[in-house]
Amino acid sequence: MESLPEKVEDVLEVVEQIPEGYVLTYGDIAELVGGRGPRFVGNVMSRYGSDMPWWRVVRAGGWPPRGLEERALEHYREESTPLVRGTLDGVRVDLSRARWAGPPP
Repeated sequence: MESLPEKVEDVLEVVEQIPEGYVLTYGDIAELVGGRGPRFVGNVMSRYGSDMPWWRVVRAGGWPPRGLEERALEHYREESTPLVRGTLDGVRVDLSRARWAGPPP
Protein backbone atom coordinates (compact mmCIF):
# COMPACT_ATOMS: atom_id res chain seq x y z
CA MET A 1 0.00 0.00 0.00
CA GLU A 2 1.25 3.47 -0.81
CA SER A 3 2.39 5.73 2.00
CA LEU A 4 -0.52 7.95 3.03
CA PRO A 5 -0.47 11.33 4.72
CA GLU A 6 -0.88 11.10 8.50
CA LYS A 7 -4.43 12.53 8.70
CA VAL A 8 -5.56 10.18 5.92
CA GLU A 9 -4.23 7.21 7.89
CA ASP A 10 -5.94 8.54 11.02
CA VAL A 11 -9.31 8.72 9.25
CA LEU A 12 -9.00 5.19 7.85
CA GLU A 13 -7.90 3.86 11.25
CA VAL A 14 -11.05 5.24 12.90
CA VAL A 15 -13.30 3.86 10.14
CA GLU A 16 -11.76 0.39 10.51
CA GLN A 17 -12.66 0.39 14.21
CA ILE A 18 -16.37 1.22 13.85
CA PRO A 19 -18.18 -1.94 15.02
CA GLU A 20 -20.88 -3.69 13.00
CA GLY A 21 -24.28 -2.09 13.51
CA TYR A 22 -22.79 1.30 14.40
CA VAL A 23 -21.89 4.43 12.46
CA LEU A 24 -20.06 7.72 12.75
CA THR A 25 -20.77 10.85 10.76
CA TYR A 26 -18.14 12.54 8.63
CA GLY A 27 -18.12 15.31 11.25
CA ASP A 28 -17.65 12.83 14.12
CA ILE A 29 -14.57 11.41 12.43
CA ALA A 30 -13.22 14.89 11.67
CA GLU A 31 -13.48 15.73 15.38
CA LEU A 32 -11.78 12.50 16.40
CA VAL A 33 -8.78 12.99 14.10
CA GLY A 34 -8.60 16.75 14.65
CA GLY A 35 -7.51 19.52 12.36
CA ARG A 36 -9.76 18.86 9.37
CA GLY A 37 -13.48 19.08 8.61
CA PRO A 38 -16.15 16.67 7.35
CA ARG A 39 -15.34 17.42 3.70
CA PHE A 40 -11.79 16.22 4.24
CA VAL A 41 -13.15 12.96 5.68
CA GLY A 42 -15.48 12.64 2.68
CA ASN A 43 -12.57 13.14 0.30
CA VAL A 44 -10.49 10.54 2.13
CA MET A 45 -13.37 8.05 2.00
CA SER A 46 -14.04 8.63 -1.69
CA ARG A 47 -10.37 8.26 -2.56
CA TYR A 48 -9.15 5.57 -0.17
CA GLY A 49 -12.22 4.09 1.55
CA SER A 50 -13.39 1.41 -0.88
CA ASP A 51 -11.69 -1.35 1.15
CA MET A 52 -13.06 0.02 4.42
CA PRO A 53 -16.54 -0.43 5.94
CA TRP A 54 -17.52 2.80 4.14
CA TRP A 55 -21.26 2.31 4.86
CA ARG A 56 -20.53 2.97 8.54
CA VAL A 57 -19.67 6.58 7.71
CA VAL A 58 -22.83 8.61 7.19
CA ARG A 59 -23.90 12.17 6.54
CA ALA A 60 -25.00 14.37 9.46
CA GLY A 61 -28.67 13.37 9.25
CA GLY A 62 -27.91 9.64 9.18
CA TRP A 63 -28.06 9.33 5.39
CA PRO A 64 -25.60 7.00 3.66
CA PRO A 65 -23.07 8.31 1.15
CA ARG A 66 -24.70 9.77 -1.96
CA GLY A 67 -25.00 7.33 -4.82
CA LEU A 68 -24.38 4.35 -2.54
CA GLU A 69 -27.70 4.31 -0.69
CA GLU A 70 -28.91 0.91 -1.91
CA ARG A 71 -25.59 -0.84 -1.31
CA ALA A 72 -25.34 0.75 2.14
CA LEU A 73 -28.88 -0.35 3.01
CA GLU A 74 -27.92 -3.97 2.29
CA HIS A 75 -25.04 -3.68 4.76
CA TYR A 76 -27.24 -1.99 7.38
CA ARG A 77 -29.74 -4.83 7.16
CA GLU A 78 -26.97 -7.46 7.38
CA GLU A 79 -25.49 -5.78 10.46
CA SER A 80 -28.85 -4.92 12.10
CA THR A 81 -27.99 -1.22 12.12
CA PRO A 82 -30.93 0.74 13.62
CA LEU A 83 -32.83 2.56 10.86
CA VAL A 84 -35.66 5.07 10.67
CA ARG A 85 -37.99 5.73 7.79
CA GLY A 86 -39.13 9.22 7.00
CA THR A 87 -42.02 9.96 4.68
CA LEU A 88 -39.99 12.48 2.72
CA ASP A 89 -36.38 11.42 3.11
CA GLY A 90 -36.56 7.63 2.86
CA VAL A 91 -34.51 5.29 5.01
CA ARG A 92 -31.63 6.53 7.11
CA VAL A 93 -29.62 5.39 10.10
CA ASP A 94 -31.09 6.16 13.50
CA LEU A 95 -28.19 8.15 14.92
CA SER A 96 -29.69 8.23 18.41
CA ARG A 97 -29.22 4.44 18.60
CA ALA A 98 -26.46 3.68 16.09
CA ARG A 99 -23.88 6.42 16.69
CA TRP A 100 -20.69 4.85 18.03
CA ALA A 101 -18.99 6.54 20.99
CA GLY A 102 -15.63 6.26 19.25
CA PRO A 103 -12.41 4.41 19.96
CA PRO A 104 -11.00 4.41 23.49
CA PRO A 105 -8.55 7.27 24.13
